[in-house]
Amino acid sequence: MNSKLLRAVIIKPSKYDKQGYVERFRWGFMPNSTLRLLLSMLQGEFEGCRIDATAIDEYVQTDLNYLKLLTKGDCPTLLLLVGVQSHQLQRAIDLGLFAKQHGVEHCVLGGPHPMTCLTDELEGKGISFSVSEAEVVLPTILHDVVSGNTLQAIYGKEQRWKHELDSPAIIPPSARDLRRYVMSMEGLDAARGCPKLCTFCSVPGIFGMNVRSQPVKTTIQSLVAAKKAGVKRIMFTSDNFNKNPLARELLGAMIEAQINIPFFVQCDAEIADEEKLVALLAQAGCWQMFMGVESVDPEILKAAKKFQNDPKRYGEIVNLCRKYGIASHFSNIIGFEKQREEDILEHYRTLYRLNPTIASIYILTMIPGTTDYVTAMRRGIITEKNLDRFDATCLTWAHPLGKEKLEELLYKGYREFCSIRATIEKLTSHDARMTLSKCKNHLSYFLFTRWCTWKRMHPMSGGIGKVYLDNAANYADLRRKHLGFDLVPLPKKRPTPEVDKDFNRQSFKVQQVAIK
Repeated sequence: MNSKLLRAVIIKPSKYDKQGYVERFRWGFMPNSTLRLLLSMLQGEFEGCRIDATAIDEYVQTDLNYLKLLTKGDCPTLLLLVGVQSHQLQRAIDLGLFAKQHGVEHCVLGGPHPMTCLTDELEGKGISFSVSEAEVVLPTILHDVVSGNTLQAIYGKEQRWKHELDSPAIIPPSARDLRRYVMSMEGLDAARGCPKLCTFCSVPGIFGMNVRSQPVKTTIQSLVAAKKAGVKRIMFTSDNFNKNPLARELLGAMIEAQINIPFFVQCDAEIADEEKLVALLAQAGCWQMFMGVESVDPEILKAAKKFQNDPKRYGEIVNLCRKYGIASHFSNIIGFEKQREEDILEHYRTLYRLNPTIASIYILTMIPGTTDYVTAMRRGIITEKNLDRFDATCLTWAHPLGKEKLEELLYKGYREFCSIRATIEKLTSHDARMTLSKCKNHLSYFLFTRWCTWKRMHPMSGGIGKVYLDNAANYADLRRKHLGFDLVPLPKKRPTPEVDKDFNRQSFKVQQVAIK
């Protein structure tokens, strides 16, 4: 490449809603940590070529000016479509085809979907696919671009996961970017991996079973930079914060460095046995703990191989969080195969009695690449052909209750949990540390959830203030011309590379030792 400048455009794609519009919000809920990671990795020079990198979260883009970046410029352009999940794949493909049509030389699509699902029918159409973590393949991609080589169809087939994380400290969002979210929040990825094998979950396929921590020093550097930039909330995107082997060291370092930014963590139900860790989380500034309780039926949990959950202990977790002033967020799934309407209603009654601070509810989705998806495809019970709908808000397979009934029950659960009576109880008796700020947050959450259920819009859909701009129809001709079909076919599962299978086996052996 003759030019000494490479323009890198990093986009976290949105998805198409049921009317075909690109989902956009005036204010988003959760920033994407992968976007900031790639931006931070693309700073400076590579093999003598300076990189000018721009990061875009499409969910909070309220105009189409950013599409001008997807055109041929004065220097070569590399488009990176990152963090692409199955329900975002078609939007990502459309962006890639749009960019190629307008002269962008290089386009690579990566994220959970290509990592866990085969992309055979999409290859050789002008878009390359990254099927591993960015740390594994980004140097090779950049080398090919800078050297003027033709991009490979697939990057990362031999190894999906970087076995030791050495990511850079994260460059924080600008003040302008922070204003795009309901809270001035930044997502940070302190660890990756989950040692559990829940059949409906894609995390072990995306990040592996070995929980890998990045150096505590790096995370602290990211937090210090975030504080200086005016970030008011941190979301640790690690799926099992309590399984991070460096969790206690990190929390201690945050306390010592006086970070003092409220933060959000995800933990598994085994946190019930770790009161000292919960106390340390509170001391370091934990504001909310998210947990996948999924079901209150032990048989359902057993069938889904979610053995770490004991419904008898859910109340202990709520009380533990309440004791230390942490909001408990219970995530629930309805629509397991053997669930009847009465089972779901009983789940809601139990949830009401447990009284976590926040509850989110989703419909069981056979996410492509998961064990459940493979089983469902083999049984021929997947009824939805449009990947846009695989977002856990609507039914995609042949459940006995049917699509309309399950969606009705979904919103009924939200209405009951956020009833006026429940809201008053939360505001008056949740915990002794209830402040005016917490009251305001609770009231805002309940009012917003009630409004969403009235509008038949999932409260966790991505943001507030929906913006209607472009539609899938605007890109349909591109998809037909270059791919030869309107909808991307449902994929098959991508096999795990042998080196990563060995890496997972190491994790399994460690778990067995711990159990003994």
